[in-house]
Amino acid sequence: MQILLLSGGSGKRLWPLSNNSRSKQFIKLLNSPDGQKESMVQRVIRQLGESDLKGHVTVATSLSQADVIYNQLGEYIDVVVEPERRDTFPAIALAASYLKYEKSCADEEVVVVMPCDPFTEAGYFKVIEQMVHAVDDNVAELVLMGITPTYPSVKYGYVVPDESKLKGGIFSVKRFTEKPNVATAEYLIKENAFWNGGVFAFKLGYMMNIVEQYIRAVSFSEIRSRYVEFPKISFDYEVAEKAQSVAVVPFTGEWKDLGTWNTLTDELSEHTMGNVIMDEESENTHVINELELPIMCVGTRNLVIAASNDGILISDKNKSENIKTYADLLQYRPMFEERRWGEYKVVNTAEFSDGYKSLTKQLKIKSGKGISYQLHRHRNEVWTFIDGEGVLVLDDIRSVVSRGDTVTIKKGVKHAVRAISDLTFIEIQSGDLLVEEDIERFDYKW
Repeated sequence: MQILLLSGGSGKRLWPLSNNSRSKQFIKLLNSPDGQKESMVQRVIRQLGESDLKGHVTVATSLSQADVIYNQLGEYIDVVVEPERRDTFPAIALAASYLKYEKSCADEEVVVVMPCDPFTEAGYFKVIEQMVHAVDDNVAELVLMGITPTYPSVKYGYVVPDESKLKGGIFSVKRFTEKPNVATAEYLIKENAFWNGGVFAFKLGYMMNIVEQYIRAVSFSEIRSRYVEFPKISFDYEVAEKAQSVAVVPFTGEWKDLGTWNTLTDELSEHTMGNVIMDEESENTHVINELELPIMCVGTRNLVIAASNDGILISDKNKSENIKTYADLLQYRPMFEERRWGEYKVVNTAEFSDGYKSLTKQLKIKSGKGISYQLHRHRNEVWTFIDGEGVLVLDDIRSVVSRGDTVTIKKGVKHAVRAISDLTFIEIQSGDLLVEEDIERFDYKW
């Protein structure tokens, strides 16, 4: 069995902790069993490992999220990167092609597609197990999970089951209804409709037959190079609603989309994280502070306060669903990113009257990891190492660097650094153009 996790979205509903590279599924706010904090995607991976599902996991994502996935889940997980964002059908088609051509999976192998960030319980994975058995037993070509609704939501699509059961609590599907209004949702619930949980199971050959309707190829690389030929459409519209043989397995249990501050704070065990002081009279207030500066709350009511290098949010919890509208107005580079080698945050930017610019970062590189061998055309850099030890390369010359060392890197000089132990340093960029795109990378053998 193969498990495909879909990871996408920009996650601006949780601004300022989320941005175009750190979506909601990567924010580490949930408690893990070891007492540490884990992200939504780390939680799902952990739950998969604790379940009876023994499938191999592959993550389908965009280029902007690939590094953070490797950083949080490890280098050995399989990641399929879309050449461009084109909705869930193309993403699943590309990932299925990867399983077929790169992993040499058989057409009879069962594939489960699921989101990477549901907040759920062990029973959810038991239902996925039922779905796998249903596909194996040829109950239907496509089997999906139906979440038992708890209220007439307008955020989810609905699946209306046939009254007659196919087998062991599994229903055939009568029809789908996409994100209705409240009145229609209430009517659908009376029809015993389920929320569409975005979990699908099918045999690989079934999906590859659909792929071949758009692209006939003999390799994964060819399909990826022709990715634009897939229609930009959701899996629900392109596959599920057109399927001739489709069934639904109900799930009744804890299931939430922690996509807004209001829903997320309901699941946080602490009301404050980071450098925060809150008086005893404050009520129903959550504060998450990633900055070094303190936040003080006195007599606050029903607020979510979040602070990061990207900005500071102060919102009534009941209004927090409206954040994305305003966050979309803020167009600037992410001020915090997780990379395959570690993470960085921007701590200062400045622009002077003659157009000259400076940008200051703090970078943390994990032991054994390193940044690529590269040069810049538009900026100089000064690195000051403040903790750890590493190997520095400047135009092919190696040296060891550690706390207290400072290095100046001029435009056009090839450079790289690899951490011997966890390495922290300050980088000051200066020049006329300070963008991530001003990088030329070169091969280097450590």
